[in-house]
Amino acid sequence: MTSPAPIPRLRRSILGDDVYETITALILEHSIAPGDRINIDALARQLDVSATPVREALARLESDGLVRKRALVGYTVSPLLTRAEFMDMFDMRLVLEGAAARWAAERADDDTRQQILREAGSMVVPESTEADGWQAHAVFTKVDAQFHDLIAGAADNPLLRDGIARLHSHLHIHRLYFPFGQAGTTGDEHSRIASAISAGDSDGAEAAMREHLIQARQRHLEVFGEA
Repeated sequence: MTSPAPIPRLRRSILGDDVYETITALILEHSIAPGDRINIDALARQLDVSATPVREALARLESDGLVRKRALVGYTVSPLLTRAEFMDMFDMRLVLEGAAARWAAERADDDTRQQILREAGSMVVPESTEADGWQAHAVFTKVDAQFHDLIAGAADNPLLRDGIARLHSHLHIHRLYFPFGQAGTTGDEHSRIASAISAGDSDGAEAAMREHLIQARQRHLEVFGEA
């Protein structure tokens, strides 16, 4: 007799991803606020799932740095980045992503270079209306993260890509504040990075990436009361 296909396992995997994405969105949009304690049973009832996929999602979110687990307390939402943590994160990005852009210009194949150009051209300026600002911001953040990850992959150094991914910088920045009016500037900066990578200009690609990150850091310093 032929054994049935492992459909339950597949469904559990899909359910786990859905729960993870849903809780991530709740945290990023501050529906579950920084510092809030997460009641697993209550959240499972709210999502109409068992507690198991919620626990699995929270373990992934702990790895992302979005939640913290403490003995006798359980999970709480991580506080927002401090100014010092924010600056440290961008210092690391300057080191890692500058190298990634340089190596991408040197090592990427033609198809990847074209993909990077297309990704840079897909940036959409989010709406700043109160009704849909966060949703548009989420879309912008996702496209922005995809662009940077694509370059990290094109650098052809798995350890470098992993180091960049482990910063989870886009998740943390999303939770702070986004200067919507300057989103178009981000697209222009991405285009300059992509053009340099496409041309095989390693010096130009690294310089464009560093300039982009320096300008992005300056734009986001507004959340800490600095222009």
